[in-house]
Amino acid sequence: MRPLLLQGHERPLTDLKYNRDGDLLFSCAKDHNPTVWSAHNGQLLGNYKGHNGAVWTCSISWDSSRLLTASADQTVKLWNVQNGEQLFTFNFDAPAKSVDFSVGDKLAVITTDPFMRKTSAIHVKQIAEDIAEQTNDSLVVMRGPTGRINKAVWGPLNEFIISGGEDAIIRMWNPMTGQEIMSTKGLENGHQNSVTSLCLSADGSHFLSGSLDKTAKLWDTRTLTLIKTYRMAGQVNAVTMSPLLDHVVLGGGPDASKVTFTPGGMFEAKFYDKILEEEIGGVKGHFGPLNALAFNPDGKSFASGGEDGYVRLHHLDPDYFNMKI
Repeated sequence: MRPLLLQGHERPLTDLKYNRDGDLLFSCAKDHNPTVWSAHNGQLLGNYKGHNGAVWTCSISWDSSRLLTASADQTVKLWNVQNGEQLFTFNFDAPAKSVDFSVGDKLAVITTDPFMRKTSAIHVKQIAEDIAEQTNDSLVVMRGPTGRINKAVWGPLNEFIISGGEDAIIRMWNPMTGQEIMSTKGLENGHQNSVTSLCLSADGSHFLSGSLDKTAKLWDTRTLTLIKTYRMAGQVNAVTMSPLLDHVVLGGGPDASKVTFTPGGMFEAKFYDKILEEEIGGVKGHFGPLNALAFNPDGKSFASGGEDGYVRLHHLDPDYFNMKI
């Protein structure tokens, strides 16, 4: 299972996403230039140049024709995936942190950071099919959580939005009214520190959240009932789930300021049995904390991105699929 080492970023990785077909891998980093790679052989296919700040997250449309990127330069940009053309720029009065296309690609949810006495916010934007009709207006703006909102994603069939951030509370919002539907506030078994990452299962029935409290938690999407908890030695920066097997993958490590005092074994993608909650293996290679993880939709490969600026693409060998626990 020799990994492919993808070298195209000069700064730490922040996000990785596969398209629906699993043939393209998109990476974001603090070096301003989102990048697209061949998911088969790791070939660099192109960059999307135009941001003036760290690019935190990206989202790809269902047909892989459009890409959304959220950046610290207070913009979210809509790109033509094929030729790298900037189609539209959404301007905000604060750094944009998270972005996610809705099912059907007609809407996007975007989060902005607390900035200049403004609180963090979740914006719902209409994405026009004809780019000439695109506007900067938000359909709904949701405020409430204190601190930064690190992630916001659409629930099944766009019925609600799930968000998590620095206040350690996972919330569900009505995207039409902006009202909070339910949250993990007050739950004894909820996260105790900042929520760093969210990952919905392939069928949308459950989702995974990672946190600086050194745990990842599996939740029922409809009821916000806690199903499972996975524990790591260091903070959890990134989470993903296999679409084929009952495996959960966590990545992270110590805080960046403590990296020089950390044994190398901390920097690995750790695999857990989804049902038993037990660690079943790890994939080493990065020489810094992991910030991004993504499983190919076909379940046969996964990618990791780290503070070291590298993307590692792992094609899983047959032994992995025949593993007995």
